[in-house]
Amino acid sequence: MAKEEVDGMKYEEKYDAEDARVELEEEDDSPIEEVRITVPNTDDPTIPCNTFRMWFLGLLFAGIISFVNQFFYMRQTTITIGYAVVALLTLPIGHSMARVLPTTQYSLFGFKFTLNPGPFSIKEHVLIGTMTSVNTYTAYAVDIVVLQKVFYGDEKPFIAGLLLVWTTQILGFSMAGVLRKFLVRPAHMIWPSNLVTAALFRSLHHVEGSEDSSNRMGRMKYFLLVTLGSFIWYFFPGFIFPTVGMISWICWIKPDNIVLAQLTGSNGLGIGTIALDWSAINSYVLPMVTPWFAQVNVLIGFILVVYVMVPWAYYTNLWDSKNYPILSAELFLPDGTSYNKSEVLVNGVLDEAKYVAYGPLRMDSFFALTYGVGFAGLTATIVHVALYHGKEIVQRWKTSRLENEDIHSRLMKAYPEVPDWWYGILFVATLALTFVTCVVWDFMPWWAVFLALGIAMFFALPVGVVQAVTNQQPGLNIVTEYVIGYLKPGYPIANVTFKTYGYIVNTQALAFVQDLKLGHYLKIPPRIMFMAQLSSTIVCSTINLATAMWIVNTRPNVCTKEGYPFTCRSTNTFYAASIIWGAIAPARVFGSKDNALYGPTQWGFLFGALIPIPFWWLAKRFPNVRWLQLVHWPVLLAATSNMPPALPYFYTNGLLWGFVFAFLLRRYRYNWWARYNYLTSAALDTGVAISGLIIFFCISMPGASMPYWWGNPNSDIDYDNATIEEKNAASLDHCYHGSSNYYGEQK
Repeated sequence: MAKEEVDGMKYEEKYDAEDARVELEEEDDSPIEEVRITVPNTDDPTIPCNTFRMWFLGLLFAGIISFVNQFFYMRQTTITIGYAVVALLTLPIGHSMARVLPTTQYSLFGFKFTLNPGPFSIKEHVLIGTMTSVNTYTAYAVDIVVLQKVFYGDEKPFIAGLLLVWTTQILGFSMAGVLRKFLVRPAHMIWPSNLVTAALFRSLHHVEGSEDSSNRMGRMKYFLLVTLGSFIWYFFPGFIFPTVGMISWICWIKPDNIVLAQLTGSNGLGIGTIALDWSAINSYVLPMVTPWFAQVNVLIGFILVVYVMVPWAYYTNLWDSKNYPILSAELFLPDGTSYNKSEVLVNGVLDEAKYVAYGPLRMDSFFALTYGVGFAGLTATIVHVALYHGKEIVQRWKTSRLENEDIHSRLMKAYPEVPDWWYGILFVATLALTFVTCVVWDFMPWWAVFLALGIAMFFALPVGVVQAVTNQQPGLNIVTEYVIGYLKPGYPIANVTFKTYGYIVNTQALAFVQDLKLGHYLKIPPRIMFMAQLSSTIVCSTINLATAMWIVNTRPNVCTKEGYPFTCRSTNTFYAASIIWGAIAPARVFGSKDNALYGPTQWGFLFGALIPIPFWWLAKRFPNVRWLQLVHWPVLLAATSNMPPALPYFYTNGLLWGFVFAFLLRRYRYNWWARYNYLTSAALDTGVAISGLIIFFCISMPGASMPYWWGNPNSDIDYDNATIEEKNAASLDHCYHGSSNYYGEQK
């Protein structure tokens, strides 16, 4: 064991009261270092968690969060209230309820209970948080209901939409029964983001008195100070000085140089762009959570795609790239003007003659290449998991409950496991409702249900393994759109419905498994976790749909510019995807039909399937070559899967932050890293979340605004007649041509 690891373990034993109670042998702790320094290896099964306080606060805040997040999801400026805010708000309320609720014991149908079983516990708090976390983001299927009513003029009964939302959200839960033995119990399936959550809850419930004798700052004090600093600082990039969040300083040297602007502007490739905004730094890389080896893979994939492939494709004018911006998610005509989708649709269905007459669909080379890399990442995930984890998965399947387990698995034996038949009944019931929903209300054919769920199930384990180890989740949205686009072209609603059942069922399954792992770390009884998550999902998805329908039915011109502030930016993106993959279909984009150009990107499927094989063979052949063991092609290829809408400078700044914290501090300041790294990430998230709420609700919503100045430019100018100096001055990063095409035009 390395000296810094030994020092870190001694440090934790000296200064942590809960870790110092018992001196444990190494085999009585997790074999994973990050888990050892974050998660306690002790448990008290008598701590109450299935309490009135937990159910009341959990369902109350889950319902509130689902309403607020859905409400703002449909507005021009969106805001999402997440885990950290709920954890902070419910802590004082829980303690207050423990002081004021009666301790009288009641009896109901032979079941004895009390409203106040004692002090508010960390286990109650974790359950409250997880009831909201799985419902933080709005139910994906709500967009299908809104899409049909607003964009296609085909309104379904409310019960149809409700069943659609319920089934897409719940089907994934029923898959967790099989996945848990592979993704929860094994010690090396660490789920890195859970370590931040565990650090947050341990800090909120830490006994500071136990650290008074040390010369180290207590966790709670440190957490509050960093949260305060993050809260104060975010007022600058979030309101006072937005330019500080995207300092494209290289572009400022000569902002009228188009190529320089495209390469260095924040809306271009972002070379050298500095972000002093934690929400941008932490957006996609999660630098303080993602293991360093995974970040190195992300860095290599990012460089290959963004700094090698894209400039080559763009400046050699591949696919007429120079007519379009170097980075854009927009759709174009061959001359670079915006693609008017209404010109080729009749009653929401593609008119092939009009499509041929109007012109083929075009996109910039960055967008097209990232689709190809996404295709490669999908097949690489399957092959990588089969090669590197295949034997273990087969062995675990054969001996699922007999193998040796780490300390956390042994401690969890104190709690009854969720019976397999619970998951089985849930799956059968939800599957029946899925068939009724899709067939009766004509969302998609019955055979598509089997195929979509087959894709979700097939990829659940390989995607889960990648996410559990690297904190990166390869998405299935592309492959699901691709498959149904070829099988049933011209039907946009069937396309988005198929995508939702294939993609979101998979995502929900892994979200539930991730929460099961958090419960595994913090010793939450699995049956209570199951019931809490399922009940909160039913409540929250119902509120999501009701809120959306209330807005659609009461706001004029909703989801249009005239309906501001309810412009539904995300729903409009969803609508555009339904056109590309559903109405126009991939054969006309990635195939060879009607002058499609982007067929070569489909070679990504073959490339992704083959590229892990030689590296796996080399790693076996040369086991002492360390870097060969750390090459992870699914992560490397998925590095750019979120671009666009993600911007390159999000990645460069996140990876730089990761180099400092995940590599330098861990290697050279191990004691600090072991104690404060995950806590720092949670505190920065919390400060930004609270500051964002204050800015939105207390400043922007009442109508106040920051005066315009250089750091907060006024973008409301006449761009058609403005000079380049005026355009640069009006741009947030003062680099107007970052989003121009090669000829300096923005059509």
